[in-house]
Amino acid sequence: MLSDLAWRGLVADVTSLPELDAHLRGASRLVYCGFDPTADSLHVGSLLPLLALRRVQQGGHRPIVLIGGGTGLIGDPSGKAGERQLNPADLVAEWADRLRRQVEPFFDFDGPRAAVLANNYEWLSRLEVIPFLRDIGKHFAVGGMLARESVRARMGAGISYTEFSYQVLQAYDFLELHRRLGCTVQIGGTDQWGNITAGTDLIRRIESQAAFGLTLPLVTKTDGTKFGKTEAGTIWLDARKTSPYEMYQFWLNTSDADVATYLRYFTFLERGAVEDLAAAVRTSPERREAQRVLAREVTALVHGAPALREAEEITRALFSGDLEALTEPQLAQACEGMPRTLLTEADLGTLSLVELLTRVGLAESKRRGRELIAAGAVHLNGLPVREAEARVSRESARYGRYLVLRKGKKTYHLALLP
Repeated sequence: MLSDLAWRGLVADVTSLPELDAHLRGASRLVYCGFDPTADSLHVGSLLPLLALRRVQQGGHRPIVLIGGGTGLIGDPSGKAGERQLNPADLVAEWADRLRRQVEPFFDFDGPRAAVLANNYEWLSRLEVIPFLRDIGKHFAVGGMLARESVRARMGAGISYTEFSYQVLQAYDFLELHRRLGCTVQIGGTDQWGNITAGTDLIRRIESQAAFGLTLPLVTKTDGTKFGKTEAGTIWLDARKTSPYEMYQFWLNTSDADVATYLRYFTFLERGAVEDLAAAVRTSPERREAQRVLAREVTALVHGAPALREAEEITRALFSGDLEALTEPQLAQACEGMPRTLLTEADLGTLSLVELLTRVGLAESKRRGRELIAAGAVHLNGLPVREAEARVSRESARYGRYLVLRKGKKTYHLALLP
C-alpha cells in the first residue's frame, strides 16, 4: 500500500517512512482521517484523503472515517487567514450527518477489513475542563504549539484561544481512537502535519506506544489557478450542489499538464494504464483520451454508473447540438453551470435574437451580433440562428423556458423565460 501511495505521489510528509512501512507490513492496522463539517457537503479537495482511505482498505488495513461533529464546533485554523465563523450546534450536527451519509458509499463496512465510521462529538462533548487540562493539557508545551505552522501563520492577524486549542482536540481524537480501537496511523493534508504529530506525541507520552502520521500533497494546478474551483464556483460531491454533469465536465476540462497527475491521485487505475494514458497525451493530445478516462472514473466513483451515463448523454447532446434528445431534468442539469439571464413576460414577442445576444453579453453591439449570426457562429438550442431579427417566443424555447445560446464552440449562456 505504501509503495503504491509513493508511486502515485501521495506521500508528502511521514513521521518515519521505514518504521511506518514495517508497521504496515506487520499486520492489518487501523488508519484514520478526519473530516470536519464546515459545510453541508465535501468538495473535490476532500476526495484525495477520502480515496487514500479507500486505498488503505484495499491494501489490507481498516480505515476509520472520523466525522468532526465536535471539532467542527471549534474550527481548524489551518489554511485560514482569519478566524472562522462559529456555526450553531444544530447546524453542525446536521452537516455532520450529511457528511456521514456522503462518505459511506466509498467503503466496505463488512468483513475483516470493515471500515469504521465515528463522530468525535461522542467523546469531546463529554470532556470536563479540569480533568482535561490536568491529564491532557500538561503534555502540550506552549512553545511547541506556537511554532506550528497553522498558528504561526495567524499570529499577525490574531488567533483566539478557541482555534489555538484545536490542535489539542485533534491530538486527543487520535489518542481516543488509539484507546478504543487500537488506531496507530493518521493521514491528512499537508496543512494537518502539526495536528497529526501532536497526536503521535500525545500517544507516545501517555500510552508509551508508537503512532504514525502521513500527509498527502496539496493538489495544485500548473496554470496557478485553484484546484476545485470553476467560474460557477466550488465543485461539491453532493449532486444537489454540483450535478454529475458538472462534475464530469470539471475533470474533462483538465489540462494536459495536470491529467497524468490527477489520474494517479484520483483513480484506482494501475500503473501501466496510467502510463499508457500519459503517453497518449504526449502523442495525441487532441483526442483527450486521458481526460475522458479521468472524467469517467471519478464521476462514477462519486455518483455511480447511472449518473455517469447521464452525464455522458448530456455531453454528447451539447457537443452535437441535439438538445431535443435531452429530457427536461437533463437539460436543467446541463444548464446549471452556465451563466444565465432571466427574461420577463414583456420580452416575449418584442426582444429580437440580436438584442438578446447583446443583453446577455455574447456580443458587444447589435452590429457585432449580426456579424456573428451571419457567420454561423451563433446557435439557439442546438440549431444555427439564421434571422437576427427573429423574436424571442415560448415556441422557440425548449420546454417553454430554456433558450440555450452558444457562441462558437464552447461559449454558452442560458436565457431563461419565466
